[in-house]
Amino acid sequence: MTEKENLREIYAEINRSNPFVRHNHIEVEEVERDRAVLSLTIRPESLNLYGQLHGGAIYTMADNAAGCAARTDGRRYVTQASDMHYLHSQSQGIARAEARVRHRGRTTVLVEISVTGEEGKLLASGTFTFFCVDKPPVTHESGDGELKNKA
Repeated sequence: MTEKENLREIYAEINRSNPFVRHNHIEVEEVERDRAVLSLTIRPESLNLYGQLHGGAIYTMADNAAGCAARTDGRRYVTQASDMHYLHSQSQGIARAEARVRHRGRTTVLVEISVTGEEGKLLASGTFTFFCVDKPPVTHESGDGELKNKA
């Protein structure tokens, strides 16, 4: 199994264990270092009162795709901030969220997201900032031989 296939399976399993993701029918399509693609097959429960894909469904898929991309460094993150710009919608078919890490810092990660619909039409675009909830990695040894965390 390639590293890309292995990452996809790891994050697919994480998403299968997340009740909210399952409830919203979000699937992992691709995962590689600093990138993830998730999809949502539009169902009646994915629609708003106007019969279009609900903005909350788009946001949920985007947040999870961005989180998958952030986590490809092996650490755990929570969403700290985000912005989404809704441009178009659709009423059926499949929507996809592609997330790419734009900056990886010591405690935060900035991820750019594009949500596309049928035939690649851009439905939404935005950014997510994630905060790392893991301890900083051990980086050096002090003069007394004790390992210290970089803080």
